[in-house]
Amino acid sequence: MLRGRGRRVQGARADDDPLDAAQERRVRAVLALGGVPQSDLPDGVQQVRLRLLERAAKGDEAPRDVSAWAAVVASNLAMDWHRAKRRQERVGERLASLRQHEHPSGEETSVLSLAVARGLDELPDAQRQVLVLRFYADLPVRSIALELGVPEGTVKSRLHTAVRALRARLHEDEVV
Repeated sequence: MLRGRGRRVQGARADDDPLDAAQERRVRAVLALGGVPQSDLPDGVQQVRLRLLERAAKGDEAPRDVSAWAAVVASNLAMDWHRAKRRQERVGERLASLRQHEHPSGEETSVLSLAVARGLDELPDAQRQVLVLRFYADLPVRSIALELGVPEGTVKSRLHTAVRALRARLHEDEVV
């Protein structure tokens, strides 16, 4: 049973979904109206469920109105989805402009892009994450540290190691 300090999450049993059918429909509607594509709606609903379960696992009091709480969480998720989409678009635009200025040849650009993509794929997740946030999303080290909840020194260390590994990979492939 999902409980929060003596209050049971409305409609939840141990083997039940923490969201009833009506609440799930409402979450889907809020996400869809928030501009989240149909293909991403199931993930959004799962995120709302997860947050409700995490809340119960921490022992926090259950929301007074699970349906309203879930709708607010869904709305926040929709905003997060749009922010992430805009970041990706900006990164794509910046990469496209860099490619045009740095490499006149489309063939050279393709070779470099493929080599960088392969190099990024080979990095450990934490190193790839800080590298992308720093150089593609153009976030300062301090912001990355705050967002990831790690010290600035950790971000700098991961960046240094990731750049060194990526540079070595590009030299191995004789791209640079």
